[in-house]
Amino acid sequence: MSHPTPADPATTTPAAAPTTIVYTVSGMSCSHCENAVGAELSALVGVTSVTADASSGRVTVTATGALDDEAVRAAVDEAGYELVGRA
Repeated sequence: MSHPTPADPATTTPAAAPTTIVYTVSGMSCSHCENAVGAELSALVGVTSVTADASSGRVTVTATGALDDEAVRAAVDEAGYELVGRA
């Protein structure tokens, strides 16, 4: 009878810590804007949640690892808005 061997801690890869970054986006004025930006950002690899607030122009993005600011910029541009930068 064989027994499963425990995973070797030296060879297991720890899960990446979640990363949360707040960005400033210009041009959002309503819930449609929030949804458009949220949909584009949610499509990025590793993104687990997006919260957009048109009144403040802030977008909070949480991902399983590091976020590529240029990929975030491209997604915001695709939605029709402008990424100002990190808040």
